[in-house]
Amino acid sequence: MARTHQEDRQNLGAKKFNMWIFIFTSFMFFAALSSGFIVYSGGKGHGLDVIMPRAFMYSTAVLIISSITLFIASKAARQLQFAKQRQFLWITFFLGIAFFVIQVYAWYVLTYKMGVYFVNPNASRTFIYVFSGTHLLHVLAALLVLLNTIKGTYRNIPQVRNLYKMEMTSIFWHFLDIIWIYLYVFLLLNQY
Repeated sequence: MARTHQEDRQNLGAKKFNMWIFIFTSFMFFAALSSGFIVYSGGKGHGLDVIMPRAFMYSTAVLIISSITLFIASKAARQLQFAKQRQFLWITFFLGIAFFVIQVYAWYVLTYKMGVYFVNPNASRTFIYVFSGTHLLHVLAALLVLLNTIKGTYRNIPQVRNLYKMEMTSIFWHFLDIIWIYLYVFLLLNQY
């Protein structure tokens, strides 16, 4: 028996609620990490005492651009411009890969050019790796969600499902954009 349009909407609504719970718990996780850093560094006088690599700034710019391309893809989906939607989803995906590569390069700069290791006497410096590493794990998950959305554009799925996939991907991707900007600014403010 085929599902009705109303049943589809109810099922998708429940899944969207699950995404919002995931977003909330991720937000709380990053807030807890920030609090842990503040307590550790404030209580013992251990600041980062390191200047953030420029690669973090470049990766931030790439992530912001990727949010713009995802917005364009979402708009194209609403206007039934499926080729344009697919094109900008792929651009977003490759920008996400570029973000990942630049972040790993920033770790290389921290480790081999600046001598800031994951394990070191100033444990507050470890937070740089913890913040960016946990964010990168979320980015990997978002890239998989993005690939699933791209895959849907190659199939003849109903428009309600296409828009749903776009909305879920956008919520997750833009959340990661906001979280990274917060983390980057937080690290910049605690460099010294």
